Amino acid sequence: MITVKAGSVTFQNVRKTFGAFTAIHDLSLTIEPGTLVTLLGPSGCGKTTTLRMLAGLEHPTSGKILIGGKDVTMLPANERDVSMVFQSYALFPHMTSLENVAYGLQSSGIGKKEAREKAEEGLKLVGLAGMGHRLPAELSGGQQQRVAVARALVLEPQVLLLDEPLSNLDARLRRRVRTEIRDLQQRLGFTAVYVTHDQDEALAVSDRIIVMKDGEIAQSGAPRELYEAPASPFIADFMGEANVLPCEILHSNGTEVLVRVSNIEHRLQSRAGRGPAKLAVRPGSIRIGSASAEGLKGRVLHSAYLGGHVEYEVETDVGTLFVIDHDADHAHAAASDVTLAFKNRGIAVISG
Repeated sequence: MITVKAGSVTFQNVRKTFGAFTAIHDLSLTIEPGTLVTLLGPSGCGKTTTLRMLAGLEHPTSGKILIGGKDVTMLPANERDVSMVFQSYALFPHMTSLENVAYGLQSSGIGKKEAREKAEEGLKLVGLAGMGHRLPAELSGGQQQRVAVARALVLEPQVLLLDEPLSNLDARLRRRVRTEIRDLQQRLGFTAVYVTHDQDEALAVSDRIIVMKDGEIAQSGAPRELYEAPASPFIADFMGEANVLPCEILHSNGTEVLVRVSNIEHRLQSRAGRGPAKLAVRPGSIRIGSASAEGLKGRVLHSAYLGGHVEYEVETDVGTLFVIDHDADHAHAAASDVTLAFKNRGIAVISG
């Protein structure tokens, strides 16, 4: 039977340099046992280097890494209680699915019969019971990914590492497989560290997201917190696009503020104080209406029908705003005069 040994992960003031280049600056973070935490960020932000240091494929220049409370900073990869699911799956093409899953078990000294039994259980866990006889080439991309996950899980690691695990799948399959991975993690309760550059993927699977920029943590929190209360323009734009607008905070009582953007006044939850500030407004949090309505006046520069919604670029006196409107039956043509108003959700005061 496959058992879970969910372990914690701790980085203590970890720094990683490659020659004169510093990839990771003084990184400190803790991942609680049984949670799925995503390292998210653009290319070159340091997320993959962080994962590789956790896996033992790179070693820190300074600082400590602990897994389950044990210092593993300088231990080689094969002496750490972790398993990696690679972007490329890394399946042996000449081995069946069952042989691929059993390979790591047999390499660790487990007998052939026991390894086979655990491999069959691993395939069953990921929904591939009865498919152990198939070669990787006889499986779909999603099935290959599930074999890779099963191979990692049967080793019963304290931490499962997933490096861009869905990047080789098409969009529809990515949605399905990410749901399967999340369901499996919640059902078994293992600790997982998941690396991706895809914001939707991170929002869908994570207990907590750590957004990285230039080798540092830009913001960390639950998916809803990062999306609805971004701490900076970078987070606001990276986590699903945002219009960043100049505003004036007219009143604040410590929990709620009254802001003014051009001729619009809007109340929202915030601890910000009075004075000039910036407002992050999600494209779907803007209501677009006729020129005669009350609100921020603008003119449509571009209008694009995308089936279930219409995307607009609207020129206003506070800049060009990107707007998503789900009322595709009443689209506004380019060069139309319109009025914009804010909805109640998806708007936040930000710093920086």
